Amino acid sequence: MQQPAAGDKSTAIPPSCPPQANLADGSFYTRRCITEDPSWSLVTVPHLTELCIQHIVHNFEKNPILNYLLPEHQRKVVDRLSTSLPLTVTANIVSHEDYWKRCCIERWQVCDVSNYGDSWKRMFFERHLENILKFFIPSTTDPKKVLELVPLCKGYVRKLEVDQFLPPVWVDEKEESNDLADTEEDANFNEAYTHHYDLKDLITALPHLEELHLTYGVKSCGMNFEWSLFNFTEQDCFSLAAAVKMCHNLKVFKLTQSKVDDDKIKLLARNLLDHPCLLELDLSHNLIRDNGAQALGKLISHSRLETLNLCNNQICHLGAQGLAQGLAESSSLTSLNLRLNFVEDRGGEAIGRALLTNTSLKSLHLGSNNLSEPTTAVFSQVLAQNTTLTSINFSCNHLGLDGGKQLLEGLANNKTLTKLDLRHTEVEQETGFLIHQIVWANREAARLGSLQHPTAEPLGIKCSREQ
Repeated sequence: MQQPAAGDKSTAIPPSCPPQANLADGSFYTRRCITEDPSWSLVTVPHLTELCIQHIVHNFEKNPILNYLLPEHQRKVVDRLSTSLPLTVTANIVSHEDYWKRCCIERWQVCDVSNYGDSWKRMFFERHLENILKFFIPSTTDPKKVLELVPLCKGYVRKLEVDQFLPPVWVDEKEESNDLADTEEDANFNEAYTHHYDLKDLITALPHLEELHLTYGVKSCGMNFEWSLFNFTEQDCFSLAAAVKMCHNLKVFKLTQSKVDDDKIKLLARNLLDHPCLLELDLSHNLIRDNGAQALGKLISHSRLETLNLCNNQICHLGAQGLAQGLAESSSLTSLNLRLNFVEDRGGEAIGRALLTNTSLKSLHLGSNNLSEPTTAVFSQVLAQNTTLTSINFSCNHLGLDGGKQLLEGLANNKTLTKLDLRHTEVEQETGFLIHQIVWANREAARLGSLQHPTAEPLGIKCSREQ
């Protein structure tokens, strides 16, 4: 073996030489250890705690022991958990908002947590359940897929917004013969086949549900459009009415754009009578006529309802008279929206006479109802006597010059009305200006009063923003 040069201390030691053996000339050999990882050092060795955390994260699905860890260790584990873990593992164990924030952001592009009480976990479960309902196909999707989620999400779901319900998948004989249902009347042919998911079992199993927003229809159906896709059937109505009746904590119920007619409204109204918590009912953009409105008039006087929205229906003067009767009796209603109906003067007069005794209603919308001077004559008295109304909308009616003057006379001593919408009502410009001056003064007085009494409702500030 070739001998190293004198003084070379970095060469390997011959097998026969012990480490650092002295040579005759006084030099010595040294051993050089070459490890498998040249960058290895004691500085990079993980702590035992870190190794444990890695093991817990890796085996979390099989052994979720999060609650047995210290708070600082819990956070480290949660920060590394995968958002694809089964909900059966994470739902009732992981309560850290950062984890559910990651779940939401990775799944949806728009995430406004302020609409969910600033709770990311609530947002995730509400939207997850909504998505399942939107794409549930009766007779195809297993109902257990929905009900199995209930034990996991029932503590967090407070609001459900479902803007589509899919019908069953079926082949119609008419379709096979290329004779499709092209008219709305043909939709009745398919009614027996278009029942939707029965919400009763789900809604009654959600103890904290406070808001329910439903639309029975199909979004983005494109060239597959058929009227049968937008049917709210009798079976749907029966199951929904039973579900809402059993949902004792429900405060807001919205059933819009679902072709709800009088028979279905009467069934729903019967089940909502004496509801302990319902405060807001939105039935806008449906097919409600006089009989349905009369049933809702009875509901007004037999419930705690505060807001009723009947915009864009087919209510005429008889229906308006039924609603007026409910207002004249004991009522807690504070807001009534009848925009885009057909109540005309006989209906408008009935509502006005009811407001001569009603002391609860604060906001009334009668826009686009073919009203004219007879209605303003009654409301002139209302404005002179009623001390509760703060907002009236008469827009898009034919009040005329005399109608504007009558409203101006009624406002002479009114101190409470802070908003009066007279756009497109044919009121004289000067009269409209004088009315605006009175309403503006009332609004300013209300604003100053709210500043002096902060606990009072800030009516003036609210109305000024709406302007």
